[in-house]
Amino acid sequence: MNDIRRSILWVVFVFSLIMLWDRWQIHNGNPALFFPQPTPVSASAEATPAASEGAVPAGVPAATSTSAPPASAQAPVAGAEDVVVTTDVLRLTFSTQGGSLNRVQLLQYDNDARDGNVVLLDRRGDHTYVAETGLTGGSLPNHQTLMTLAEGPLSLADGQNELQVRFESPVQNGVQLVKIWTFKRGHYDAHVRHEVINHSQAPVSTQLYEQITRDGGLVDGGVMFAGTYTGPAVYSDAEKFQKVSFEDINNKKDNFEKTTDTGYVAMVQHYFASAWILRDGIQRTNYVNRLGPNLYSVGQTTPFATVAPGQSQTVESIFYAGPQIEKNLEGITSGLELVKDYGMFKVLAKPLYWLLDQLHNLLGNWGWAIVALVVLLKVAFYWLNAKAYASMAKMKAINPRIQQLRERHKDNPQQMQLEMMRIYREEKVNPFGGCLPILIQMPFFIALYWVLLSSVEMRHAPWIGWVNDLAAPDPYFILPLLMTVSSLLQVALNPAPPDPMQAKMMWFMPLAFSVMFFFFPAGLVLYWLTNNILSIVQQWIINTRMGVPPQFNLPKFK
Repeated sequence: MNDIRRSILWVVFVFSLIMLWDRWQIHNGNPALFFPQPTPVSASAEATPAASEGAVPAGVPAATSTSAPPASAQAPVAGAEDVVVTTDVLRLTFSTQGGSLNRVQLLQYDNDARDGNVVLLDRRGDHTYVAETGLTGGSLPNHQTLMTLAEGPLSLADGQNELQVRFESPVQNGVQLVKIWTFKRGHYDAHVRHEVINHSQAPVSTQLYEQITRDGGLVDGGVMFAGTYTGPAVYSDAEKFQKVSFEDINNKKDNFEKTTDTGYVAMVQHYFASAWILRDGIQRTNYVNRLGPNLYSVGQTTPFATVAPGQSQTVESIFYAGPQIEKNLEGITSGLELVKDYGMFKVLAKPLYWLLDQLHNLLGNWGWAIVALVVLLKVAFYWLNAKAYASMAKMKAINPRIQQLRERHKDNPQQMQLEMMRIYREEKVNPFGGCLPILIQMPFFIALYWVLLSSVEMRHAPWIGWVNDLAAPDPYFILPLLMTVSSLLQVALNPAPPDPMQAKMMWFMPLAFSVMFFFFPAGLVLYWLTNNILSIVQQWIINTRMGVPPQFNLPKFK
């Protein structure tokens, strides 16, 4: 039994090394060995022909179709100008070409270098991340049409709670498109009103498209060994949150709900996201497209009611561009908080995040909130841990007998196993007794790991002294070193494996795993260190209560 348990640990160790090497390859810009991803290609590698005036924009489904062939990005229109709009939390740069949103600067968030603000949307060089809207069908105004900015303030003044920015297109084929963006103080979501005015003598039927266009490049400042999703996503009440990766789009495996009357389309990255949101009950068609060798769009189309001559129709929606603060996203629309990626343990992660947030409100510091949360988890699982450590203490007590048994029957493995099982029965020891409680707890601790990894609140959040950013690696490696020492102390407190090779592996494994923690965010290392310290204390107390003197089994490598 003991050998089987060690074999399982070997398998886990080897698999972890494989995953470690794979993440190292990706972090250094090399193709993954076991889980390959598409290699980003510069968007400038392909020529980008300009669209003819009034043509249906590239990559946008036509009025009678829900898909379009891949196309390259469109060239800027001569005479287009930038319009800078400022609120208390956003600085936005629009273009009079289509009234498109070409840059979003988050004024409350410093970038990774802390020499400026986070820029979420942007158009520069071969990097493209923009929000576009327009009309489909015929020669109607779209995001390539040169528009006029209506007069009015472009910044949110002191004491002012709302700001409106209005773009008006020229009349094309008898149709005019008006876009009105409304921003509110303290909000990252803007209300966008699209109005179609029919200046012709015949009824007009058209559709509105709202899309987010982005290149497939990687996001700077990612976490080594811990991949976070970057790419499009689609949400509906029926199918919930569906990721549509750039690789899926390239391979035409874009499996998501196309037609619905709920939800949103989004572009997601670590800590931040953007999304177009239509009100529930409005029929829409979701789509994704590859616009070039490294350019993609995710969007939705929705029909306007038929516009009679001299009349107008409107469609209202919300555009969000900002941090993935869960409680704020929940208040905008159903399911928007799911852009925050919790991995496969989101059922456990959401209540853990709620508890962590409550502890932060109480303690006022995210680092101490992490420590407090681990303490609460250890209390919740106290009796499970007690059973595990009690089993280890029994194993430690009978370990000398097992060692003698192995020496006596070293040439007869079958007899050795029979004698070991007899000792286990007599002493009422379960060799796997220390494993089951740990396995039960693992989903909770993995979920907490993803909470800490994905929460933007940890970004640039200080703890104590030298730790001034819980989302960045410890600059002096103090926490990783302490975590390594605590892991070795845990091994020393456990019963030494009878097999010398297994004993060496039990010392080598925490050293190998600790390498990762030198590159992990400080908040994650603090979480593991706190857990290790509490585990050592609990194991020490249980050993003492059971009459097994706590002692450190130092390695004896010869």
